[in-house]
Amino acid sequence: MAQRIYLDRKWRFNESFTEDMITEPMEESTLVNLPHTVKETPLNYFDESVYQMVSGYQKSIFAPTQWENQVVSLVFEGVAHSCDVYVNGKHVKHHDCGYTAFSADVSKILEYGKENLITVKVDSRETLNQPPFGYVVDYMTYGGIYRDVYFEVKEKVHFRELNIQPSLLERVTTSKRNAKQIKMMKVQGIIKTECIMPKRIYKLAAAERVFVRQYLDDILLISQPVGGLEERENGYYMSLTSAPASVKLWDIESPRLYKVRTQLVLDDNVVDEDVVTIGFRSSEFRKNGYYLNGRKVKLRGLNRHQSYPYVGYAMPESMQRLDAKILKEELALNAVRTSHYPQSQYFVDECDRLGLLVFTEMPGWQHIGDKEWKDKAIQNTKEMVLQYRNHPSVILWGVRINESPDDDEFYEQTNAMAHSLDPSRPTGGVRCIAKSNLLEDVYTYNDFLHAGNNKGCAKKSDITSNEEKPYLISEYNGHMYPTKPFDDEEQRQEHAIRHANVLDSIAGESDIAGGFGWCMFDYNTHKDFGSGDRICYHGVMDMFRNPKLAASVYSAFSETETILDVTTSFDIGEHPACNRGKSYIISNADSVKMYKNDVLIKEYFPADSSFENLKHGPILINDFVGDAIEQDGSYTKGQAKLLKEALNEVTLKGFKPTPKLAWLAFKLVVLHRVSPKQAVPIYNKFIGDWGGESREYKFEAIKDGEVVKTVKKAAVTSVHIDAKVSHTLLTELHTYDVANVRVKLLDQNDNQLYFFSQPVSFEVEGPFEIIGPKVVSPMGGCTGVYIKSIGEDGDGKLIISSEGLEPVTIGLSAECLTK
Repeated sequence: MAQRIYLDRKWRFNESFTEDMITEPMEESTLVNLPHTVKETPLNYFDESVYQMVSGYQKSIFAPTQWENQVVSLVFEGVAHSCDVYVNGKHVKHHDCGYTAFSADVSKILEYGKENLITVKVDSRETLNQPPFGYVVDYMTYGGIYRDVYFEVKEKVHFRELNIQPSLLERVTTSKRNAKQIKMMKVQGIIKTECIMPKRIYKLAAAERVFVRQYLDDILLISQPVGGLEERENGYYMSLTSAPASVKLWDIESPRLYKVRTQLVLDDNVVDEDVVTIGFRSSEFRKNGYYLNGRKVKLRGLNRHQSYPYVGYAMPESMQRLDAKILKEELALNAVRTSHYPQSQYFVDECDRLGLLVFTEMPGWQHIGDKEWKDKAIQNTKEMVLQYRNHPSVILWGVRINESPDDDEFYEQTNAMAHSLDPSRPTGGVRCIAKSNLLEDVYTYNDFLHAGNNKGCAKKSDITSNEEKPYLISEYNGHMYPTKPFDDEEQRQEHAIRHANVLDSIAGESDIAGGFGWCMFDYNTHKDFGSGDRICYHGVMDMFRNPKLAASVYSAFSETETILDVTTSFDIGEHPACNRGKSYIISNADSVKMYKNDVLIKEYFPADSSFENLKHGPILINDFVGDAIEQDGSYTKGQAKLLKEALNEVTLKGFKPTPKLAWLAFKLVVLHRVSPKQAVPIYNKFIGDWGGESREYKFEAIKDGEVVKTVKKAAVTSVHIDAKVSHTLLTELHTYDVANVRVKLLDQNDNQLYFFSQPVSFEVEGPFEIIGPKVVSPMGGCTGVYIKSIGEDGDGKLIISSEGLEPVTIGLSAECLTK
């Protein structure tokens, strides 16, 4: 039976590689565990050249004698960006992509019953002639062995390649079925399996000594002798087809997964077993949109980089899975684009589990290089498809360098490569050019039309060069309105409204399959981009995954969590000339009641939103008075009505004359005999200004007649620390684990204090380490910290403190299952 032996622990690392490392143990080195980055970096303001180096990794491994008659492959899931692998001084592999896995057969090089020296030369310089390099790149590319490394040990008779292709015999064709019906529905499934086996299989098959068995979960589907072999360059090819009687569909609301176990049986002994997780679903891009299991689904997603503060790409399984959970569960998305390269198998696997659709693409950013560069890009495409095609969440292959010019000869080859390896999925190509040459199946376009005061997106007919083919927006917003967590309230609100504007426009275009906003979170970038501090502030979250206001626009799509956010603090000094201006309620509740000093002002409903195509779009707060003037008793009914209109007009637009305000003032003064001298006292009395009594605004989210969430806005009287930890039990399997802790500074009503900048300290006790600095300054009233296990069992705690505030203590435990 095949074995996987992880090699993530106890590597020696040196920032400088020398040729003697190939054959001799490193004299000077640092002991590290994988995933590893060649250089930890500050949060911001650092020179990207610090991680551009030729470094060395080295590990000694004992090869047991039991492996001597087996096939041993050394597998690297991700090494950034070009590397050479040596075993016992012999070169076994060169690989030129930092985003795809590779392996080397080391069976004949290992010395069995002895220690073996593995050395890896890693080149993370950005001068490499391979994607994404060649010109500027809008993201840090980091370096290191940043994904898992392991041995795969197999019998000499084994599956060299296995491709499982699930499909549906009964196509789900109606678009009237809803998610609940899909969840309950059973259909006829088909599994086509393509096997590549070593050439030694031929004689064994001819003697009828080899069988293939296949199980769907625990149900036997196939048991038959290996036969009908077709000789190919890399072995013998055989295809199998089975038809499970009844299967449940994989869907975004009910992602039913099955495990397919395919066994190779030699003389009644199972010599190899391959286990693949699959889902049965129909996925189709049509000219009028995207269809999943026969029903039309508007794709609503964000773009994701795979980077983290301080350690770049080097984060373990739990953090990869956490990002998928944030996208699906916190941001209520149904899709993600892995910009601009294939990402962790753990991340995509979690998308499978959660029902998050994935658009993944070949590495690159704008630049196309020479023939050698293009050949490597085609190889990258091949590796991407081979390594990710069994994931049911993947619905589209990106086979064009992001935002690159047309290059038909090159892109004919990338399309052909993807189609030949996976005919079940369409191709797309992310471009920023309207009416460009379309060789892919889907025209994917970065639409940055929206500038705040115009329409949210272009029409399909204005962009695509072939209206008969599907159309998808692959990026929007982003650099058009970068927003920091610590920007002023009007900037943060405008950022949110721009995302709502684009979402609303896309929802209103029936022939656009959907869109992916740029982007999930802020990220480190090169000097040519961002705000000069090496951070690109394009995210709806910060680098620690703390949500910005714009995140609430997406969260409001949630069907499971009640969202209630108010875009203003009601602090008038936060606005120019102390004019409050527009502010919004963002909620997915049945209604939201607004109170001032516990007096009901108005109840708002989803229909009050001007975003006509969104079920729960932002709602403009247009009443700050309610019935207060009428109930005051000092004014007639007519005066009260006009005064209310005038006060709300002033609150929204300031004291500058508007046609509406002038007309209201005329009617109040001339027709209703209200003295102009009363204007300021009336405003102060019913709206509030300097020196007046403190105002408290309260918002209640109502669902099914009950108050389910409350937000209060009042003058700040106290500050406290709030911490949200991803998990408190850090479990080590084959390497260290990491917990994400998101930290906010809140007032007495749990409102984020965006301008709090007093340092926050982190102290850890027990078998844990802090990644990054132990003292930080919050940015926008929030920050974060990552806690790392160190290979020991035990309990401990994290203490978060800031001078004058009550510390927060989080209990932690570590469990090391393998050492």
